[in-house]
Amino acid sequence: MKNYRLILLFLLLPLAAIAQKNNVVINGWTNIGTFKCANDNFQNSRSVYSFSGNALPNIVLKVVDFDCRNKVMTADFRKTLNAQAYPTLTIRFLHFEKVRTNFFAATVEVKMMNVSRKYNIEFSEADGSLVGNKRLKFSDFNIVPPKKMGGMVYVKNEIDLFFSLALR
Repeated sequence: MKNYRLILLFLLLPLAAIAQKNNVVINGWTNIGTFKCANDNFQNSRSVYSFSGNALPNIVLKVVDFDCRNKVMTADFRKTLNAQAYPTLTIRFLHFEKVRTNFFAATVEVKMMNVSRKYNIEFSEADGSLVGNKRLKFSDFNIVPPKKMGGMVYVKNEIDLFFSLALR
């Protein structure tokens, strides 16, 4: 029984660390592996968000601030999102309501490359942060997932948008 508790602690520990600060991460898949691109400037920001009243958050992120921890992957990610022509990715909360203790439902507008899509996302509150994620598709934003080496390596259409927002 102690081993299971220890394993559970090690699995939850990274989530607790993430939940204590702002974080926006895009996770994706290729036919040979995965990638994870985080917006470091947003992560290092000291912004705190409020979800009461009519003033819901509108988060504007610079595409060039996303880092995939690999120079080639980061350059490809920024090129795929056409960072020169469309320098920002926006996450705007349109509606937010409490569903039950520590669980919330929101309608969020995500804008990439001048294309906006609305999504219903469930959130949970943990350690003073609001945490949620949503599976999106590149094609939702008219983005063609990149291919390399004549199509031998390709990025899959689905991506996960994960975010944690420090609460006021």
